[in-house]
Amino acid sequence: MNTPPHISVPLYAVLVCLLQLCFPVHAQGQLSPVKAQTADSLAVKQPIEVDFLLNYYRQDGEHAAVTGGRGTEALTDRAARIIVHLPKDSLSDFEADVAVNHYTSASTDRIDRDMSSASASDSRAQVNLAYSWRRAGGRQFYGLQMGGSIESDYLSGSLGGSWGLNAPNDNRQWRVHARAYWDNWIIYLPEELRDSGLVSIPTSKRRTYQAGVLLSQVVNTRLQLSFSTELIFQHGWLSTPFHRIYRFNDSSVFVDIERMPARRLKWPLAVRAHYFFSDFLVLRSYGRLYVDTFGIWAYTLQLEMPLKVHLFLSLHPFVRLHSQSAARFFRPFQGHTATARYGTSDYDLSAFRSLQWGLGLNYSPLYGLARFKAARSGGRITLLKSLELRFARYQRTDGLHNFLLSLDLGFQML
Repeated sequence: MNTPPHISVPLYAVLVCLLQLCFPVHAQGQLSPVKAQTADSLAVKQPIEVDFLLNYYRQDGEHAAVTGGRGTEALTDRAARIIVHLPKDSLSDFEADVAVNHYTSASTDRIDRDMSSASASDSRAQVNLAYSWRRAGGRQFYGLQMGGSIESDYLSGSLGGSWGLNAPNDNRQWRVHARAYWDNWIIYLPEELRDSGLVSIPTSKRRTYQAGVLLSQVVNTRLQLSFSTELIFQHGWLSTPFHRIYRFNDSSVFVDIERMPARRLKWPLAVRAHYFFSDFLVLRSYGRLYVDTFGIWAYTLQLEMPLKVHLFLSLHPFVRLHSQSAARFFRPFQGHTATARYGTSDYDLSAFRSLQWGLGLNYSPLYGLARFKAARSGGRITLLKSLELRFARYQRTDGLHNFLLSLDLGFQML
């Protein structure tokens, strides 16, 4: 079997599609008086918002799952993302989220024995579309979502919906959401196992079903709280086909692929609290408990404190702590017995503690940073509304560490 082919996703094609969304062509003609009056009552002009994000990510470690829990985890990822928020009228809006990224990975390069093979790098493209609406004068709101992504060895599609209800005074909101994902592996095995006849994979499909509820509450002028929980059920091939494990018996060690149960149930429970000390200082806190049927228990705590140092400039220092137990069938390099039904040496499923910290900088002048006027867009003015730069460092007790730098340019079309 050949190694995974490289997928090249031309960014200009994505940009062309988004520009057509931002500057739709309207059919000529006039509305009848009744239709015109209805349209005018809803056509409250709202700006089109576009966020353009660039990310650079780099990591390293010494526990690559591709080579059975030992070996370099060096990886570099570059990503571009565009989010377009397009209000249809005052009651409904459309959002498109398109992202492409390209990474080079020293660990996936070890799928084959030949270094610098086709598996040394890969690209990914994903699209998510959302439409939301509410009735005039009503307290209920609705949403539909769909999306998909593609890599050289993975195809994914999803469909979801949501329903929400605002309290009469708008101090409380309920939201219920559900989404289904249909994923398909294109099976690539480690090179030494491809023609061995020792590996049998019963299915290349993975299905994920997610349902959750969220409650948001304004307690007073300073404190806002939200509570959320979800149930996530997965079934199908939940392992990564090219992850190795090394099994041992009384006299030898032999290689096998990662094997996990065909079903998994996840249950996270989270709470957020925002406290406004003043117009210049806010404390944002987040806590989450997590449990699943693989045997993992975890908790996460995050604190962020936006500080306005100037009328238009704010700093966002943050810290995130995470701790989890190991999956029942996790073992380190050469730690799996020959008779064990399941096994993984992926350290994402090991017991560890992690710390992430960083700083964000946001600059949002009242009248924007720059203005552009395009004749073809009906005289629309495009405003570079904001600029945000974010830096983060991550360290894990198993030795994995990474660095993330991101830039967010916020545009507004008036």
